[in-house]
Amino acid sequence: MRKALLFFIMFFLPAIPAAQQSDYDFQIARLHYDGGGDWYADPTSLPNLLKALRERIGLNAPASETVITPDDPNIFRYPFVYITGHGNINFSAYQAKNLRTYLERGGLIWADDNYGMDTSFRREILKIVPQAELVELPPSHPLFQQYYQFPDGLPKIHEHDGKPPQCFGVFLDGRLAIIYTYETDIGDGLESPEVHEDPPDIREAALKMAINIVLYSLNN
Repeated sequence: MRKALLFFIMFFLPAIPAAQQSDYDFQIARLHYDGGGDWYADPTSLPNLLKALRERIGLNAPASETVITPDDPNIFRYPFVYITGHGNINFSAYQAKNLRTYLERGGLIWADDNYGMDTSFRREILKIVPQAELVELPPSHPLFQQYYQFPDGLPKIHEHDGKPPQCFGVFLDGRLAIIYTYETDIGDGLESPEVHEDPPDIREAALKMAINIVLYSLNN
């Protein structure tokens, strides 16, 4: 894992002055997008995930995520961008171009539908990658065996429409650059116990899946 982190620092961050580079092994940037959707949903989810990465994996991670906009040049400091919400997402042409450059330089976007952003996400992703095809990842994909084992693929966290959970990917030059988790709501499962009162096994499944996603982003 350290080797993968060093590779990222060498090839993804060369444009960032050394004084600005973080001492953390891993950081998450939450995307503050336009369009009216609640980009800020599930406020305890990412701090809980970062805590688990410190305690279970030993990563030197901060206590909370950084909030960043799609057009912010500092987005290139973060290997991992998280998108969630219930409502509409909208990217300007410049924001879409910046996100495309982010992906081309090795960044990964994880979009977790919090029930209601599916239509706009599928529309806006085509602004970033015009030829984007959302490919469903089978249970045999390394994402589901990265650290914890998910032989049946993506776990179901919240019912929503009662559809089976699906994990999609967008590949850019052969690399999985965007992960989209749909009809599961991992973010709700990551929240503190009192928020949704999910049973421990459901929260544990969400946490393990999120850890797999993070570790996949560092190792691929």
